[in-house]
Amino acid sequence: MDLREEIPRDRQAVRDVHLRAFGDHGRVVADLVDTLRDTITPEDGLSLVAEHDGQVVGHVMFTRSLLDAPRRLVDVQVLSPLGVMPELHKRGIGSALVRHGLEVLAERAVPLVFLEGDPGYYSRFGFAPGGGLGFRKPSLRIPDSAFQVIRFPECEPWMTGTLVYAEPFWRHDAVGLRDPNAQ
Repeated sequence: MDLREEIPRDRQAVRDVHLRAFGDHGRVVADLVDTLRDTITPEDGLSLVAEHDGQVVGHVMFTRSLLDAPRRLVDVQVLSPLGVMPELHKRGIGSALVRHGLEVLAERAVPLVFLEGDPGYYSRFGFAPGGGLGFRKPSLRIPDSAFQVIRFPECEPWMTGTLVYAEPFWRHDAVGLRDPNAQ
Protein backbone atom coordinates (compact mmCIF):
# COMPACT_ATOMS: atom_id res chain seq x y z
CA MET A 1 0.00 0.00 0.00
CA ASP A 2 1.24 3.48 -0.88
CA LEU A 3 0.28 6.68 0.95
CA ARG A 4 0.48 9.94 -0.95
CA GLU A 5 -1.13 13.32 -1.34
CA GLU A 6 -4.30 13.37 -3.39
CA ILE A 7 -3.89 14.60 -6.97
CA PRO A 8 -6.61 15.87 -9.35
CA ARG A 9 -7.08 12.53 -11.12
CA ASP A 10 -8.00 10.94 -7.74
CA ARG A 11 -11.13 13.06 -7.35
CA GLN A 12 -13.71 10.49 -8.50
CA ALA A 13 -11.96 7.60 -6.76
CA VAL A 14 -11.95 9.56 -3.48
CA ARG A 15 -15.62 10.34 -3.93
CA ASP A 16 -16.32 6.63 -4.51
CA VAL A 17 -14.44 5.70 -1.32
CA HIS A 18 -16.69 7.96 0.76
CA LEU A 19 -19.89 6.96 -1.02
CA ARG A 20 -19.14 3.33 -0.17
CA ALA A 21 -17.59 3.88 3.26
CA PHE A 22 -20.40 6.01 4.68
CA GLY A 23 -23.47 4.21 3.34
CA ASP A 24 -26.60 6.36 3.59
CA HIS A 25 -24.52 9.35 4.71
CA GLY A 26 -22.00 8.88 1.88
CA ARG A 27 -23.34 11.56 -0.42
CA VAL A 28 -23.10 14.24 2.29
CA VAL A 29 -19.52 13.19 3.09
CA ALA A 30 -18.48 13.01 -0.58
CA ASP A 31 -19.98 16.45 -1.25
CA LEU A 32 -18.21 17.83 1.85
CA VAL A 33 -14.88 16.49 0.57
CA ASP A 34 -15.47 18.08 -2.84
CA THR A 35 -16.06 21.45 -1.17
CA LEU A 36 -13.24 21.19 1.40
CA ARG A 37 -10.73 20.22 -1.28
CA ASP A 38 -10.88 23.77 -2.61
CA THR A 39 -9.80 25.16 0.79
CA ILE A 40 -6.54 23.20 0.95
CA THR A 41 -3.31 24.98 0.08
CA PRO A 42 0.22 23.54 0.07
CA GLU A 43 0.82 25.14 3.49
CA ASP A 44 -2.61 24.60 5.03
CA GLY A 45 -4.54 21.35 5.10
CA LEU A 46 -3.84 17.92 3.73
CA SER A 47 -5.65 15.36 1.61
CA LEU A 48 -4.08 11.90 1.57
CA VAL A 49 -4.98 8.72 -0.28
CA ALA A 50 -4.04 5.11 0.26
CA GLU A 51 -3.43 3.27 -2.97
CA HIS A 52 -3.33 -0.51 -3.37
CA ASP A 53 -2.61 -2.18 -6.71
CA GLY A 54 -3.10 1.15 -8.47
CA GLN A 55 -6.53 1.78 -6.91
CA VAL A 56 -7.44 4.41 -4.31
CA VAL A 57 -8.80 2.44 -1.35
CA GLY A 58 -8.73 5.03 1.44
CA HIS A 59 -8.75 8.76 2.03
CA VAL A 60 -8.27 11.20 4.90
CA MET A 61 -8.61 14.95 4.90
CA PHE A 62 -7.30 17.58 7.31
CA THR A 63 -8.60 21.12 6.84
CA ARG A 64 -8.25 24.49 8.52
CA SER A 65 -10.70 25.60 11.17
CA LEU A 66 -10.35 28.04 14.06
CA LEU A 67 -10.07 27.82 17.80
CA ASP A 68 -11.77 30.80 19.44
CA ALA A 69 -9.26 31.20 22.27
CA PRO A 70 -9.39 34.02 24.86
CA ARG A 71 -6.19 35.64 23.55
CA ARG A 72 -6.91 35.37 19.81
CA LEU A 73 -8.17 33.08 17.06
CA VAL A 74 -5.84 30.13 16.47
CA ASP A 75 -5.52 28.21 13.20
CA VAL A 76 -6.10 24.52 13.88
CA GLN A 77 -6.82 21.47 11.74
CA VAL A 78 -9.85 19.18 11.66
CA LEU A 79 -9.51 15.54 10.66
CA SER A 80 -12.61 14.81 8.63
CA PRO A 81 -13.42 12.62 6.93
CA LEU A 82 -11.56 9.33 7.07
CA GLY A 83 -12.88 6.66 4.72
CA VAL A 84 -11.73 3.20 3.63
CA MET A 85 -13.39 0.83 1.20
CA PRO A 86 -15.62 -1.41 3.35
CA GLU A 87 -14.14 -4.67 2.05
CA LEU A 88 -10.70 -3.51 3.25
CA HIS A 89 -11.60 -2.52 6.81
CA LYS A 90 -9.42 -3.79 9.65
CA ARG A 91 -6.28 -3.96 7.51
CA GLY A 92 -4.58 -0.85 8.93
CA ILE A 93 -5.34 1.44 6.00
CA GLY A 94 -7.21 4.04 8.04
CA SER A 95 -4.60 3.93 10.79
CA ALA A 96 -1.78 4.42 8.31
CA LEU A 97 -3.54 7.42 6.77
CA VAL A 98 -4.17 9.05 10.15
CA ARG A 99 -0.63 8.45 11.42
CA HIS A 100 0.95 9.80 8.26
CA GLY A 101 -1.29 12.87 8.27
CA LEU A 102 -0.54 13.62 11.92
CA GLU A 103 3.20 13.33 11.27
CA VAL A 104 2.97 15.84 8.41
CA LEU A 105 0.91 18.28 10.49
CA ALA A 106 3.29 18.02 13.45
CA GLU A 107 6.17 18.91 11.13
CA ARG A 108 4.17 21.93 9.93
CA ALA A 109 3.92 23.20 13.54
CA VAL A 110 0.14 22.80 13.75
CA PRO A 111 -0.80 23.21 17.44
CA LEU A 112 -4.04 21.19 17.56
CA VAL A 113 -6.05 18.72 15.50
CA PHE A 114 -9.73 18.13 16.30
CA LEU A 115 -12.21 15.51 15.15
CA GLU A 116 -15.59 13.95 15.75
CA GLY A 117 -15.25 10.21 16.03
CA ASP A 118 -15.09 6.99 17.99
CA PRO A 119 -12.79 7.42 21.01
CA GLY A 120 -12.10 3.68 20.98
CA TYR A 121 -10.52 4.08 17.55
CA TYR A 122 -8.88 7.50 17.70
CA SER A 123 -7.36 7.23 21.19
CA ARG A 124 -4.65 4.97 19.73
CA PHE A 125 -3.27 8.01 17.89
CA GLY A 126 -3.20 10.21 21.00
CA PHE A 127 -6.59 11.87 20.66
CA ALA A 128 -8.41 12.60 23.91
CA PRO A 129 -11.86 14.02 24.74
CA GLY A 130 -11.64 17.78 24.22
CA GLY A 131 -14.07 18.81 26.96
CA GLY A 132 -11.73 17.77 29.77
CA LEU A 133 -8.83 19.69 28.21
CA GLY A 134 -10.45 23.11 28.10
CA PHE A 135 -12.05 22.91 24.66
CA ARG A 136 -15.69 23.43 23.77
CA LYS A 137 -17.37 21.63 20.92
CA PRO A 138 -18.89 23.65 18.09
CA SER A 139 -22.31 21.97 18.31
CA LEU A 140 -24.44 20.37 21.01
CA ARG A 141 -25.15 17.59 18.48
CA ILE A 142 -21.62 16.26 18.94
CA PRO A 143 -21.49 13.65 21.72
CA ASP A 144 -19.01 14.68 24.41
CA SER A 145 -16.91 11.53 23.98
CA ALA A 146 -16.75 12.01 20.19
CA PHE A 147 -15.33 15.55 20.42
CA GLN A 148 -11.60 14.84 20.46
CA VAL A 149 -8.32 16.68 20.16
CA ILE A 150 -4.63 15.94 19.92
CA ARG A 151 -2.16 18.55 21.12
CA PHE A 152 1.19 18.97 19.40
CA PRO A 153 4.31 20.69 20.82
CA GLU A 154 3.26 24.03 19.26
CA CYS A 155 0.18 24.10 21.50
CA GLU A 156 0.52 26.66 24.29
CA PRO A 157 -1.37 26.60 27.63
CA TRP A 158 -3.56 29.58 26.68
CA MET A 159 -4.83 27.76 23.57
CA THR A 160 -8.22 26.71 24.91
CA GLY A 161 -11.71 27.73 23.86
CA THR A 162 -14.33 26.83 21.30
CA LEU A 163 -13.69 25.03 18.04
CA VAL A 164 -15.23 26.91 15.12
CA TYR A 165 -15.70 24.64 12.13
CA ALA A 166 -14.97 25.96 8.66
CA GLU A 167 -18.10 27.05 6.81
CA PRO A 168 -18.36 23.99 4.51
CA PHE A 169 -19.10 21.72 7.49
CA TRP A 170 -22.18 23.82 8.26
CA ARG A 171 -23.23 24.23 4.63
CA HIS A 172 -23.27 20.45 4.16
CA ASP A 173 -24.86 19.87 7.58
CA ALA A 174 -21.94 17.61 8.45
CA VAL A 175 -21.59 18.57 12.12
CA GLY A 176 -22.66 16.20 14.87
CA LEU A 177 -25.41 13.64 14.84
CA ARG A 178 -28.89 14.29 13.52
CA ASP A 179 -31.86 12.70 15.31
CA PRO A 180 -33.87 11.01 12.55
CA ASN A 181 -36.94 11.18 14.83
CA ALA A 182 -36.70 14.92 15.51
CA GLN A 183 -39.67 17.00 14.47
